[in-house]
Amino acid sequence: MRTASNIIAGTLIFLGSTQFILLTIVAEALYPGYSISENYISDLGVGPSALIFNSSIFVLGVTAVVSVHYLRQFILDRKSFHIALFLCGVGTMGVGIFPENFGIIHLISALTAFIFGALSAIFSFKIQKRPISYISLILGLFSIIALIFFVVFEYYIYFNFNYFGLGRGGMERMIVYPVLVWALGFGSYLIGQK
Repeated sequence: MRTASNIIAGTLIFLGSTQFILLTIVAEALYPGYSISENYISDLGVGPSALIFNSSIFVLGVTAVVSVHYLRQFILDRKSFHIALFLCGVGTMGVGIFPENFGIIHLISALTAFIFGALSAIFSFKIQKRPISYISLILGLFSIIALIFFVVFEYYIYFNFNYFGLGRGGMERMIVYPVLVWALGFGSYLIGQK
């Protein structure tokens, strides 16, 4: 039972992340004039690629939420990790249901996904073996630090660093991509557990 649970959970996490990465690239390519440096990722949810992006990010959230059910059967004593991954999934689904033209509810959904996605990576440190546990910790911390810089640059005009030259879209990707890389690695790790 536990072996089946970890394989299902790992497969869900891996496939959810993979489809989102690939369909985000498709959505960016189909959005005329889209800039990964200047546009937010969520701009893809209100433009010509809205259907692709919103459905893809919703599926990403669903796979995270459903994987928690199976992870609870395989990883019994990590409640904080289960809660973080569940909330990350709920926030991610919220981004797909409430695109950025929904205002504050979109912002809350995105922040929930950002914060709890990074915390999921950090909390997985005690679940995995070395060296992947350290890589997960570093990816989660990187995401949190990028989120702090993103918020400071976005909302405090006293700092005019232009997001370290990455632009707002590039800086936002420094929050999201480490968590997606973690999810690919973590999903693979779970699939390989006996």
